[in-house]
Amino acid sequence: MLLIFPPIAKPCEPPAGIAQLAAALHSHAIPCRVLDANLEGLLWLLEQPCNADDTWSRRAIKGRSRHLAALRDSALYCSPDRYSRAVRDLNRLLAVSGRAGGAIVGLADYQHHHLSPLRSADLLFAAGHSEQNPFHPWFSKGFEGWLDGIATIGFSLNYLSQALCAFAMIGHVRKRYPGVRIVLGGGLTTSWLRQPGWKNPFGGLVDNLIGGPGEIPLLQLLGSDTALEQHIRPDYTDLPMYDYLAPGFILPFSTAGGCYWNRCSFCPERAEGNRYTPLPVAEALAGLHALIAQTKPVLLHLLDNAISPAFLLALAVDPPGVPWYGFARFGPELADPDFCRALKRSGCVMLKLGLESGDQGVLDRLNKGIDIGQAARVLANLRAAGIGVYLYLLFGTPAETETEARRTLEFVVRHRDAINFMNLALFNMPICGNEAAEYGIEPFYEGDLSLYTAFRHPKGWDRKQVRGFLDKEFKRDPSVAAILRNDPPLFTSNHAAFFASAPRNLEHLN
Repeated sequence: MLLIFPPIAKPCEPPAGIAQLAAALHSHAIPCRVLDANLEGLLWLLEQPCNADDTWSRRAIKGRSRHLAALRDSALYCSPDRYSRAVRDLNRLLAVSGRAGGAIVGLADYQHHHLSPLRSADLLFAAGHSEQNPFHPWFSKGFEGWLDGIATIGFSLNYLSQALCAFAMIGHVRKRYPGVRIVLGGGLTTSWLRQPGWKNPFGGLVDNLIGGPGEIPLLQLLGSDTALEQHIRPDYTDLPMYDYLAPGFILPFSTAGGCYWNRCSFCPERAEGNRYTPLPVAEALAGLHALIAQTKPVLLHLLDNAISPAFLLALAVDPPGVPWYGFARFGPELADPDFCRALKRSGCVMLKLGLESGDQGVLDRLNKGIDIGQAARVLANLRAAGIGVYLYLLFGTPAETETEARRTLEFVVRHRDAINFMNLALFNMPICGNEAAEYGIEPFYEGDLSLYTAFRHPKGWDRKQVRGFLDKEFKRDPSVAAILRNDPPLFTSNHAAFFASAPRNLEHLN
């Protein structure tokens, strides 16, 4: 079997999904190969001749090899200006190289002037006209060797930015290699399958769609015993571990599926019915130590929606031996300054924290389980311990008006010295959530594959007003603007940990 991770996602670490699937297949003696088509396709496109008709593009071409080498060198991350130049020049080069056929290619996204990943008809068009995809010369030639002896090919589709390229590759395989079975899984595929009233529009193109964890369904498809007696550690050794755009190998590792809190209103995880499935702490920790010994990473990326307090404690007691970061919740354990110092000693360089709002009433109505006073103590403790904070805020929820949004601004300003990076998002109503019908849903994005719906805000705080507040007031506050400028361009939180050790001394990245 061949497992493929298609373009485009941020090419800074290997895809955990196909590494996990490959390990499960290998454990049952099923031959399997993996292909990170995202990384390899982007590197191929960066090397293609292109017409540079402006100064920026000519500079990007001239610096191409130097920038690629620099992003794999830790020295670059000591110079935010040089880092920003390297990332933006490479992104420019991709945009110029991939613009034929209406595509907008970048290091972190793929868009098309006329095609949308939210419309099944457009995905089918991409499949039927694969020659129009900017990666077609690469993958059409590559499949001649990749599919040698392969009867089944699986695509791991996780993000909207991958969908058009994934279907172009699928269409090429279906046309040129009609006998090969095509399986489609991954996070985005799972979300499609769990939408109410789902009807498969890809029946003539894709043989099997898999929702959720794919190990057992794949083993069943391949006719093998489906027993998985213990957790199978992901296998990254068949991937180009040192070709990623990072200063060494970043190890992605997950200790659980779903979220241990799983109570937040409007959460897509809860709306889609994704259960919390943690590994036993001792088993997860043993597997992590074994992978670290095998791969010798420069950074550990914990992929959990929120690292459980139990696993945080395990890391504090038995450190992984490498710097690490991941998502956590504002909880009582982080309100303990001694615990935060223990996390720092364990190697924690940054925590991503979803606050959403600085107003207690909004937090309560969203069922976040966060006390705003405790959140303030957590931020102070992390700052004192030397752990970077990547704060996530969400604006325009049904519980919020401009008054509450302004309290969020006041909270950020008060705690500006403890917030290193920040993500600002506009609320999207999950189309499959129980709450959606309460708010007068209406079309949001054109497309039968949209995961979200528009709604009538109960207090009239609509998206246009929210955007106006963010652009004219929130982002213009000097404290907020200074934090936002720290964010690594394009790679954002995936590279932020390399800058988190001394963020208040950074030159600004943007």
